[in-house]
Amino acid sequence: MIEEILPRGIEAAELFADPPDVALFPAEEQQISRAVARRRAEYASVRHCARTAMGRLGVEPVALPKGDKGAPRWPRGIVGSMTHTSGYRAAALGFALQVRSVGIDAEQNGPLPDGVLASVSLPAERDRIARDSATDPQVPWDRLLFSAKEATYKAWFPLTRRWLGFEDADITVAADGPADEGGAVTGTFCTRILVPGHTVDGGRLDTLHGRWIAAGGLVVTAVVVV
Repeated sequence: MIEEILPRGIEAAELFADPPDVALFPAEEQQISRAVARRRAEYASVRHCARTAMGRLGVEPVALPKGDKGAPRWPRGIVGSMTHTSGYRAAALGFALQVRSVGIDAEQNGPLPDGVLASVSLPAERDRIARDSATDPQVPWDRLLFSAKEATYKAWFPLTRRWLGFEDADITVAADGPADEGGAVTGTFCTRILVPGHTVDGGRLDTLHGRWIAAGGLVVTAVVVV
């Protein structure tokens, strides 16, 4: 599923159920030792996805403990992102020589709870959602916007080491067309950063581009900064 929205050069792996007895490295066991079973399953399965993707890149498996702000600590020369929601885990990775950053997010396909949209969106974004919902009600535009903001942040943070609030990014979402025979809808989004986009390497990050897919009860978004 996620491969459909990732560019060439990015390797990904996904799961729709947690495999039993996923092995963790000692550093990971230490982080998750006190977690409830559900949290442990999420943590272990998404790292299983990440190590599967690493193998597809020809990289030996290593521990992937949580680092700053909860982001995973990738091995040198690798950039990537992980995500999980009920019934879905995924990871996407690439070589730092080819891409600067990756951000992915998965959410349940359905409207946001009451009141959430107002807290995560700008007035212009809500206007666009109202317009798009009227013309194409099949797409969960509010949930899609939320997921795109999450993917944007995951791509932004490794390059800037700074927080990015929901109000700091203005995202425009578009569909490629109607749903296919299987009911899947794909599309693109463009994120305009509304705060100074200085990165730690001296560059700027003012606009990010991503892709999305809504299928099988899920919404998945991806941003790759090249």
